[in-house]
Amino acid sequence: MARFVLRWPQQMRIAVPAFLVCATTALPAQAVDLPGAIQLNGAVDVYVNANFNGPPDHGNFLPGTGTTAKRANEFSLNLASVELQKAPEPVGFHLWLVAGTGTDVEHEGEIIGPAAGPDVWRYVQQASVSARIPLGRGLEIEGGIYPSHLGFEGFASQTNWNYTRSWMGEYSPYYQTGIKATYVFDDSWSAQIQVLNGWQRIGDNNNGKSFGTQIAWKAGPSTLLFNTFLGPELTDNDQDWRYFVDFVWTLQISPADQVALALDLGLQQQPQAPADTWWGTAAYYRRQISPRWAAAVRAEVYRDPEGFITGTPQTLVEGTLTLEFRPWQILLLRLEGRYDHSTAHVFGAAPKLPDGTPSKVQDQVLIVLGVVAAF
Repeated sequence: MARFVLRWPQQMRIAVPAFLVCATTALPAQAVDLPGAIQLNGAVDVYVNANFNGPPDHGNFLPGTGTTAKRANEFSLNLASVELQKAPEPVGFHLWLVAGTGTDVEHEGEIIGPAAGPDVWRYVQQASVSARIPLGRGLEIEGGIYPSHLGFEGFASQTNWNYTRSWMGEYSPYYQTGIKATYVFDDSWSAQIQVLNGWQRIGDNNNGKSFGTQIAWKAGPSTLLFNTFLGPELTDNDQDWRYFVDFVWTLQISPADQVALALDLGLQQQPQAPADTWWGTAAYYRRQISPRWAAAVRAEVYRDPEGFITGTPQTLVEGTLTLEFRPWQILLLRLEGRYDHSTAHVFGAAPKLPDGTPSKVQDQVLIVLGVVAAF
């Protein structure tokens, strides 16, 4: 799918096809034009939050998650980023460099090996080359590291309706490594196919390759995306595959009101054992109250009965309310309240247990203030 400079204030990770306004990068409207048709963007995202559980390790959310507001009860840098990009006319590129707690969390799953691992790639969110081939309406090819086609929420805070991410967002890829081809058939339909190293991987953990697809359809104010991912994802195992399906539907009810629904279904084959399954669904609503004020709400259920994705057999339920204020175009402030509940004891809390480990509870309440300056 084509990923160009986006001139739409409500950007998302969903791989919006070119005919829908292009794609999902964290680029606000005031990009700086450089010589050679290159555009420069930058952002700094800082936050402070209160976790009423008081976890002794200052960690919000679950291990491996928390690409926003990871550190509890303190001020912190979520993400600092710089982007350079050139549209494929006919050849382009996109370089997106990042630092902060968000990218450290995101890259935790990278395998450690020769020229691979979190320390090698933690500062790279996107590094890709693209080309437009004059075939029909134009076939676009992109290769390298680039944003995932799965899910509704993006990696940059300012591109989402809420400040913190859903569990569905945290447990599906934010980036992918491989090559993809996108073709726009008409004003309503586009399709995409990808060959990938794996599930949010730059260094591969086996010798197999995975595949991603997308079919996008738009009718008036309604957009529907059908995304898939399939391939071998277990370490040193090319035989047992992961199958993942992602549906995203968005509707512009009025100039001020938007809704979205997302559904994820996943299955991971296991050697000499039954397959593990998981699913999640979320509903979103956003209202632009005035040119400077907006509000958004998210409700979500995420079920992982075997504990394959989250590490613990559980069902997570989450509700988030976000109040947004933009005093200047370059500055975005979000005040957010979030409640999480799990059927298992998974959230850190004070006091510590006798063995020195944090106690675990089923509920977590966060109050977060996020401040993003972006150009």
